[in-house]
Amino acid sequence: MTTALVFPGQGSQSVGMGRTLYDSFDASRAVFDEVDEALGEKLSELIFEGPEDRLTLTENAQPALMAVSMAAIRALEAEGFSVETAAYVAGHSLGEYSALAAVGALSIGQTAKLLRIRGNAMQEAVPSGAGSMAAIIGLDAEAVAKLCEDAAEGEVCEPANDNGGGQIVISGNAAAIDRAIALAQERGAKRALPLSVSAPFHCRLMQPAADRMAEALADAEILVPRVPVVTNVTAAPTSDPAEIRERLVRQVTGQVRWRESIEWLAANGVNSLVEIGSGKVLTGLARRIDRSLEGRAIGTADDVRAFTAG
Repeated sequence: MTTALVFPGQGSQSVGMGRTLYDSFDASRAVFDEVDEALGEKLSELIFEGPEDRLTLTENAQPALMAVSMAAIRALEAEGFSVETAAYVAGHSLGEYSALAAVGALSIGQTAKLLRIRGNAMQEAVPSGAGSMAAIIGLDAEAVAKLCEDAAEGEVCEPANDNGGGQIVISGNAAAIDRAIALAQERGAKRALPLSVSAPFHCRLMQPAADRMAEALADAEILVPRVPVVTNVTAAPTSDPAEIRERLVRQVTGQVRWRESIEWLAANGVNSLVEIGSGKVLTGLARRIDRSLEGRAIGTADDVRAFTAG
């Protein structure tokens, strides 16, 4: 069995996530403590107790999801698992930072700080209401690209996430996204629905956030990861710190090529995906991309014990 570890992105958060890890493993508790210290606040209390509307804020959800993923990794390691048994790691959007922390390219505290900067920068890049995102279901990547081109009319309208299984998320100016939704329905999409998001992520409108992350990442210490990281913007692996830095900057405005990333893993010998952190979103997406891939999710103390017990 050749395994890749995958790490979830925004939308997988829920109040109470990671609590059983905190209660059951000293190593997991240390992760939450390290994140709290790095941020200078009790993010762990927000993760465990809510309220949900504050946890869902981009500036909180991003470091929170990383904390839970790392708490799960540390619990697995405490039970005898080594990340180096994985052939590759990958993460969906902010999950790429979790993946990098899991394989030692970034420290946990530094990752928390970077994700807080990233969350704030992405939120502030576009005035509230000026941008939006939508999910287009039932059209292929080429059709969605043409749809965006036709709907743009001088504004920004771009594919943002190719999640696989016929689901592609688009991002851009609010009026252009509205036009794209109407066009998608005319062109045979099964569904085209606006998403409840606070900003238009992964498109050119995020350039101010990309500039801010270029500054933040220039000062970050990035080490050679113990396992190659398949990055969102290339759907290909790297272990080079300079490439990692550059791809993390590009990721802010670039498309999350998740379908292609999973297809690359499957084509290069991976037959098992283990989702580390909150929820099972990536496990479900992988099934729709390639049914030959085995998948399981590890986000609770019971999941950790079951996995390490074999």
